[in-house]
Amino acid sequence: MTLLRRLFDPEYLVPPEKRTGPLPSAKDAYSVTAQMAWPAVTESVLVCLVGVVDNIMVSRLGSAAIAATGLTNQPRMILLALFMALTHGVTAVVSRRRGQEDRAGANRCLRQVLLLAAIAVVAVVALMQPFSRGLLHFAGAQEDTIDLAVTYFRIMILGIPAVVLNMVINAAQRGAGNTRIAMKTNLSANVVNCIGNYLLIEGHLGFPALGVAGAAIATVIGNYVGLAIAIASLSHRDNFLYVRLTDSFRPDMETLRSVMKVSGSAALEQLFIRVGFFLYAKIVAELGTDDFATHNICMNVLSLSYCFGDGLTMAASALVGQSLGRRRPDVAILYGRCAQRIGALISLCIVIICLTLNVPIMRLFTQDPYIIEKGSFLIMLCSIIITTQISQVVYSGCLRGAGDTLFVAMVSMLSISIVRTGSSWLFCYPLGLGLYGTWYGIVFDQILRLILNGKRFSDGKWTKIEV
Repeated sequence: MTLLRRLFDPEYLVPPEKRTGPLPSAKDAYSVTAQMAWPAVTESVLVCLVGVVDNIMVSRLGSAAIAATGLTNQPRMILLALFMALTHGVTAVVSRRRGQEDRAGANRCLRQVLLLAAIAVVAVVALMQPFSRGLLHFAGAQEDTIDLAVTYFRIMILGIPAVVLNMVINAAQRGAGNTRIAMKTNLSANVVNCIGNYLLIEGHLGFPALGVAGAAIATVIGNYVGLAIAIASLSHRDNFLYVRLTDSFRPDMETLRSVMKVSGSAALEQLFIRVGFFLYAKIVAELGTDDFATHNICMNVLSLSYCFGDGLTMAASALVGQSLGRRRPDVAILYGRCAQRIGALISLCIVIICLTLNVPIMRLFTQDPYIIEKGSFLIMLCSIIITTQISQVVYSGCLRGAGDTLFVAMVSMLSISIVRTGSSWLFCYPLGLGLYGTWYGIVFDQILRLILNGKRFSDGKWTKIEV
């Protein structure tokens, strides 16, 4: 009992010298964290599960189809990198304004970023269409996958405008403490996506069998359904976030500076992350179609664990920002610790599943003996990764929520762009460990990020940042 208290009780989670007032009880602290977190966790996990279902449905078309859709992930995420950085700024600023009860300032921030994002995303999508084939060739597409990958990618990026605007609105809603809106929008989009997959991939109920193109079309339709619901969430006058077309969208430099103070460093972080992930995926893709298909399946499993941490991060980031807005840095520390402890318990459950059901999990995707054998080992390796991944994701999210995005960016540069890609290449090619070697690089990356982000969180300097 004493050990459990030391691990979970607020009296032990916040050092006495950092307290500025009475702390919430353990029941209240974990209750507030859980109430904020469960819609975000549900949303994130459901989004990930739809990706898994997509892969299961596409896997019936063969390993080339699995590899082709997997090849588009990193180029697509590179397109979204700038806008993901904007969402960190929106959440940080809106959560502070929520803590300060500055409704007008929060809505002004949202309008500014919506306008900026809408202009930028249309330009990015228009520029990317002509370069799709060259980009996917560079990403490692082989002759048996390039045409499928290009078809899938060119359709998918048509949904990017909806994805970006949805991300901005949901980021603002989370900052305001309304994590359920994002859950509803993404759940609805995913239901539409799954129905579309069923109808269009293999052709059912009279619809044509379009293969990977059908999967992409279903996703795009789901993207725009989600955006429509997100926009509707801003139409209720009594909500903290309320936007009308008649409101002023004129650029306001003071508001944009507040957002860019956070988003600028977050953009740098996203650049390092996406370049690192892109190079890492290229290293794996050059091993061949079957190895990349195996890798793509196992990354789906690993992404599922990440989604639990990502959902907790969304809640922790909002609670941290709101607490700092109320001038209670000690409570911000407490909520961050509570989210990390919840994440640790979740990771333990996922590890048990990975260790005991690794082969059945692989058989959901394929019956290929080569892919099952290699993939089952990688899923067991996920057990080591997951124990560090969720905690480091929560810590980095707390730092971003406080505006300490430059530090997180530097850690990402070191850990993802250098350590992950460098060690993966070393183990894969010079040391001859192939696909297994590339996953050892993930292990080193996750451990390093946990150490660095965890230490930064513990020293408390992030609580003094003004946004």
